[in-house]
Amino acid sequence: MPDGTALPPETFPPETFHVDDRTVACDGGPLGHPRVFLYIEDHEVVCPYCSRVYILNEGAGHGGH
Repeated sequence: MPDGTALPPETFPPETFHVDDRTVACDGGPLGHPRVFLYIEDHEVVCPYCSRVYILNEGAGHGGH
């Protein structure tokens, strides 16, 4: 912004990641938070700390691990 003020974080959409595993680890990236492991039940999961969105790729996550 021209006046030097920063926009609040909620102004920006959350980061989105496409993944091949149903279990993902999130640490918040540069802003950081405790590392949490999230499980994608259906198609996507949202981190409760930083609101990053993890979307399961088509055909992924059907393995037994």
